Amino acid sequence: MSDFDYDLFTIGAGSGGVRASRLAAQYGAKVGVAEEYRVGGTCVIRGCVPKKFLVYASEFGHAFDDAKGYGWSAENISFDWMKLIENKDDEIDRLNGIYIRNLKNAGADIFQSRATLKDKHTVHLHAENRDVTAKTILIATGGAPWIDESVPGHELGVSSNEAFHLKKLPKHVVVAGGGYIAIEFACIFKGLGCDVCLVYRGEDILRYFDRDISVQVHSELKRRGIRVITQSVFEKIEQCEGDQKRIYLSNGAEVDADLVFWAVGRKPATAGLGLEESGVELNKNGAVVVDEYSRSSVDSIFAVGDVTDRVNLTPVAIREGAAFAESEFNNNPSKVDYRFIPKAVFSQPPVGTVGYAEHEARNEYKNVDIYKTNFRPMKNMLTGSEERVLMKLVVDAQTDRVLGCHIVGPDAPEMIQCIAIAVKAGVNKADFDQTVALHPTAAEELVTMREKYKAPI
Repeated sequence: MSDFDYDLFTIGAGSGGVRASRLAAQYGAKVGVAEEYRVGGTCVIRGCVPKKFLVYASEFGHAFDDAKGYGWSAENISFDWMKLIENKDDEIDRLNGIYIRNLKNAGADIFQSRATLKDKHTVHLHAENRDVTAKTILIATGGAPWIDESVPGHELGVSSNEAFHLKKLPKHVVVAGGGYIAIEFACIFKGLGCDVCLVYRGEDILRYFDRDISVQVHSELKRRGIRVITQSVFEKIEQCEGDQKRIYLSNGAEVDADLVFWAVGRKPATAGLGLEESGVELNKNGAVVVDEYSRSSVDSIFAVGDVTDRVNLTPVAIREGAAFAESEFNNNPSKVDYRFIPKAVFSQPPVGTVGYAEHEARNEYKNVDIYKTNFRPMKNMLTGSEERVLMKLVVDAQTDRVLGCHIVGPDAPEMIQCIAIAVKAGVNKADFDQTVALHPTAAEELVTMREKYKAPI
């Protein structure tokens, strides 16, 4: 008989925690899971899934305009924000139920409670005011939006958490941030008919992406009518009449809006968990420090997902959770390969990317060849839209291996998922060249780029 209540106790039922718990239970472990909000985590409940529904909704506005070029007419078009939110919530409820059912079917016990560590083997369940013990504890609490509390009036803004539950659609939105969350919500609100202003402290948006992606997306945001202010930050937010707020910027400008949206980053959700008191090492950002097998500095405590601040993506958290379960409960030591992970930004147009950005490749490889094209897609020829597509390949000149692929344009994320398979497998530029084009498609440009790009002198 075990000396512990559970073989594994997981704190946090997001994508990584659920996958780890389900697999461990299927491998015969007695598993408990605590979640203080809803099973499914940020991605399912208040992240990528509901956000993608809002992205879809915002794209229909552009589609109605584009349809006119193809002979369609649509009169008396209207949009109902609350209907969208209600339908989104119904689907989130369904997914939440599936996650709960899957955990229970695997044999795991679920506790609707905040849980904190008392020591390396003891978890306190606050809702039940009792302790449970476990041989192994997994921290999978994810991340949370960060708001700059040094800004007077910061509390007048909302984060992505609250944005999914607004009671009405705002007329004018000011977004703080230049990363993918800021860009995506700026495009969502603009597509739904709002006036949007984006304020970012850096020289250009999407600074961790390839420079050509940053420039292309910036250009498309402005073309769609989104005001972009760079090298500036919020200095103060004041409440005005009704819903109106006034935002004072560090460049001396003032912007009025009825919704202020904070999208300046996320931080690991480790505060108040009792980690440091239990001897778990955290880095300066508050993330749990782990090795390649997700072990923390305490031998019985592990961590996966955004709480470790490695690669903060849902599929990565799932891979980390699975590798943990394989290693600890199936006698199959496993670790995650973080190379060539595909990424997407669901802006309008969207971004798909895998592998090295040009500047990263030039820092690591002796000689790098660049192939790129920028064109109006065929679909836009009858609509009058000036939206353009960017495609770029980064190639190791010595081996001919494709090191990176970057796309901005319709269906870019769908394309990049397939391309990522080839890039991760070590495809060469010659393999692209020898592949017959599929015509007429935008994607055929990927296999017809022959001339190396030479930067203007």
